Amino acid sequence: MTLVPPRHRAAPRRGIRSLAAGAALAAAGALLTAPTLATAAEAEPGELGSRFTLAVLPDTQFYSRYSADQFVPRYGSDPFAVQTEWLAEHRDELNIPFVAHLGDVVDQVNRGVEWQAADRAMDTLDEAGMPYSILAGNHDVRNSRDDWYDTDYDLAAEPYLQWFGTSRAEAVPGYGGSDPTGFNRYHVFEAQGQEFLVLALGWRSSDASLAWAQGVLDAHPTLPTILTTHSLINIDADAVTARLDAYGERLWERLIRGNDQIFLTFNGHFHGSTRYTRANDAGHEVTHILMDHQMAYEGGNGYLGLVEFDLGAGRISVQTASPWVVQKPQESLTSYDQPFLEAANQQYTLDIDFAERFAGFAPDFETGPADQPSLTQVARDLLLDGFEGPDPIGLAQPGSRDDFVEVDGTVAHWRFGAQGEGPVAEGQTFEDVAGDADLARVAIADSGSGTAQPGDVAVVTDANPFSSDGAAICFANADQRTDRFSYLATAADAPVNDLRFEQGYTIETFLKVDPSWTSEANAWSKAIVRSGNRSQLPGMPWSQWDYTASPAALGISNLKEFQWTEVPVTTTKGDRTSWSGEIILDRWVHVALVNDSATSRTTMYVDGAPVLRNATDVLGQSVNGGMPWIFGADWVDDAARNGWNGCIGETRVIDHPTTPDQWLTARPSLEGFAAEVPSGQLPAGSTVEAIEGAGTPGATVTLTGGLEGEAVVDDSGAWRIELGTPAVSGVGGGAGVAAMAVGAGGIRAALSEPGVYEFELRQGFGTRVSDPITGSFTIAAAPVDPGTGPGAGPGAGGGGAPDGRAGSTTAGGSERDLASTGFEGAWVGGLALLLLAAGGAALVVVRRRARAAAE
Repeated sequence: MTLVPPRHRAAPRRGIRSLAAGAALAAAGALLTAPTLATAAEAEPGELGSRFTLAVLPDTQFYSRYSADQFVPRYGSDPFAVQTEWLAEHRDELNIPFVAHLGDVVDQVNRGVEWQAADRAMDTLDEAGMPYSILAGNHDVRNSRDDWYDTDYDLAAEPYLQWFGTSRAEAVPGYGGSDPTGFNRYHVFEAQGQEFLVLALGWRSSDASLAWAQGVLDAHPTLPTILTTHSLINIDADAVTARLDAYGERLWERLIRGNDQIFLTFNGHFHGSTRYTRANDAGHEVTHILMDHQMAYEGGNGYLGLVEFDLGAGRISVQTASPWVVQKPQESLTSYDQPFLEAANQQYTLDIDFAERFAGFAPDFETGPADQPSLTQVARDLLLDGFEGPDPIGLAQPGSRDDFVEVDGTVAHWRFGAQGEGPVAEGQTFEDVAGDADLARVAIADSGSGTAQPGDVAVVTDANPFSSDGAAICFANADQRTDRFSYLATAADAPVNDLRFEQGYTIETFLKVDPSWTSEANAWSKAIVRSGNRSQLPGMPWSQWDYTASPAALGISNLKEFQWTEVPVTTTKGDRTSWSGEIILDRWVHVALVNDSATSRTTMYVDGAPVLRNATDVLGQSVNGGMPWIFGADWVDDAARNGWNGCIGETRVIDHPTTPDQWLTARPSLEGFAAEVPSGQLPAGSTVEAIEGAGTPGATVTLTGGLEGEAVVDDSGAWRIELGTPAVSGVGGGAGVAAMAVGAGGIRAALSEPGVYEFELRQGFGTRVSDPITGSFTIAAAPVDPGTGPGAGPGAGGGGAPDGRAGSTTAGGSERDLASTGFEGAWVGGLALLLLAAGGAALVVVRRRARAAAE
């Protein structure tokens, strides 16, 4: 009987999540609790309540930067403009009393074209008369150093104040005032008969600005307050867990914790979505919410926050939605285009009894009229009306070191976890598990660095959680000012050195930039390089930049952007370059570089999302023959230099373009698991030697639930588990044993004793396992021979031997026994064979012992 795991109702569709690894949130002595989680669409659509929607605009920097040269030429508009247009259009339907922008309005502060794009977008709200706040992020000020504050700026020279200064803010309904710098403001909005205060603090508020903010709160002591700023909480590399930030703790200690009015905060800056709740000095909860989608597809793909306050039901429902996605042409949609993001921290509900929470400072707070439907549902209806999009992309962390998708055409795969963590000695090698291109640490004396030290390179187990290798190699103390660097290299004769990838390629790796990175010490450093000198390539045109650099290199710019530069097979085309957005320090990311021969385009994917600026008219790579691949340093002017200040995880090179389901961040499917097992009651004397089935190659199949066993699925997708118990002695086994089988545990006796046998089967990779196959079967007991049972004997009517001995060898007795059991000593077969998905074969060996004739 073929069994497969039971079918379950399909899980809710999940949106795109960024990748990376994480650590537990450091509480730093504060009380941290997880907000109550529920689905954002709980409310009954027809049930009226006292509700309103706060709209939140996270970092719009890339929308402004690429409005003129990317978005408008391709779509006729940009995401920022579409966001504000949609909010203005549906203001009444969603009962939106206020819109909060979280900063990084533009990407490059001194480019007027970006400010023009931002101006056009926000002007839509101005014309609609919608109350809003806007604040400066680190990209919106001319000097964003952490040790500079808003009082250190030359205010007259700041573009932010020229475009979004206090004179513009004064025209916004609900504007209350600004601090002397103009970077910090407050607003009051009314919703459902109640007033709320929004305190919008710009990048790096000074002590004077925080004192101004305290004065605002003191002047409005009864108003529940929402604090918005650009940087407050961070997010761990697991893309889920909140992490405390030094500047955020400054705001907490000096302003938030001592003011019970502040019950909710929003910030951007750190790429991703997370939240946590902590107790203030009054013992009340303050919830911090991070929203920032700039590293997602198309610089954020137009995602904004729709935050529904349900004053009567006592909850805040958050959903992440994109008006931009639903207005794109159908033919332009990709799997990244989802109207809603529904992964962790992207759609959820917070429980809050507003009257109780505000009782200490606003005892007269009331719920307000119950005149609004579920605004969360209204927003979903508006965005989903007529939209037909592709399925989203989902991700799972590996369950073991073997839990990755193997791909034909892999020409190199470097992993660092096999040798354990610790310093890397000079000359120490790391195996290429797919080919013959082992990496070795180049001796310091041969490296070209006069300042490198043996301890500058180490293997660590702090790795991206989506890397099944679980380890990385880290390069410390790299500094181009002191010429300190170290690196690994392949041997000069490694076959991968000479590959030109004329059918395209995929190069993927995991990278982390050390928190000590600075532009002065580490700008334009490289992580992975195909070393050589591009000026020596036949037909290479002269270039002002990188003319004597290597033919291909992945590194980081002076603005913390990943850069992939390469010279295609047709050398005369010159170099081609792909660029990411800003990379957050001390954060693991996955980078995939995919060169598609069908489109002659190289696309850089960061955490699964394609970047906006990619190389075109490029196929394969031109190389200097016999030059090694280098990990940890650049190679320019025929020498190594400018080392990588950070870590490199497992890295793989494939000789053709691949898709995300084949990357190192993907997991082998556990679907198609099946087994051929006995069912019901087997005849007396049956034996069950083994269970076989089909599964995922490389997965471990585990048998539990009464029976025990384990097997690894082979390359054909087949597996086999021997059953029974180890033989007591020799081949003969013990009593009741009639068949033997050889498995991983040695000689085993097949199941033969009467009884009920329950089982549970799973396949998987370590902690990631399939749904179980469960069941049971019974081996019947042999019928009692009347001639040997109680009272048997002459005249007992049992048909026994005249002398009363069991197993009589008389002719009559022998004929009777043979007629009921088959030929003496022979096997009467029960084979339940085959079938199974994925081309695998299954076999359960079930046999019935011939009962020996009584003597």
